Amino acid sequence: MTTATATTVTAQDGGRGYLSNKDNYLTRLRRIEGQARGLQAMVAEEKYCIDILTQISAMTSALQSVALGLLDEHLNHCLLQAAIVGGDQADARMREASDAISRLVKS
Repeated sequence: MTTATATTVTAQDGGRGYLSNKDNYLTRLRRIEGQARGLQAMVAEEKYCIDILTQISAMTSALQSVALGLLDEHLNHCLLQAAIVGGDQADARMREASDAISRLVKS
C-alpha cells in the first residue's frame, strides 16, 4: 500500500467506510490476536504439528475474512464516494483497490 496516497485520499473524503462496523472488526481482530497467542503456546508446549497447522489455517481464514470485509467496505464506501467526486481521487482509489485485491489474491 502506498501510504502517502492512502493518507492523502482518505483525508479528502472525511471518513472510513468500516466505521459503522468498527466494534465488530475490533472484536474479530482481538480474537485473532488470541489465536496467535494460542499458537505461540502450542509451539512452546511442543504440541503436535498437525494441530498447530490446523490452528494456523483457522487464523489465516479469520484474517482473510476480516480483509474481505474491509475490502467490501472500501469498495462500497470509499471507492463509491471517490467515483462520485471523480477526477484524481477516483483514479487513486481505483489504484488502491486494485492493489489491495492483488495483495489479497497473492496471500
